[in-house]
Amino acid sequence: MSNELNTFDVAKYLDSKEVIAEYLSQVLEDGDMDELLSAIGDIARAKGMTQIAKDTGLGRESLYKTFHAGAKPKFDTIVKVLNSFGIRLQAVA
Repeated sequence: MSNELNTFDVAKYLDSKEVIAEYLSQVLEDGDMDELLSAIGDIARAKGMTQIAKDTGLGRESLYKTFHAGAKPKFDTIVKVLNSFGIRLQAVA
């Protein structure tokens, strides 16, 4: 008998605005841009890339490329995608 580990996919658990907001908050605390892009990509996959593309007017293929480690997306692209999630950025002192 062999033991197999299933790959963990966080996108399966991002099922509410509250969970998504908490996930992004935790990633933002670390301050790692690659992690943030990856997290936004996880959320986009959870919501459906085709739907995000329709909501933002951005291409589906370009969204996949935009939200991976090492990408350098424009800030307005990030904001459009976050808005499509129903999430907004907030500065807190």
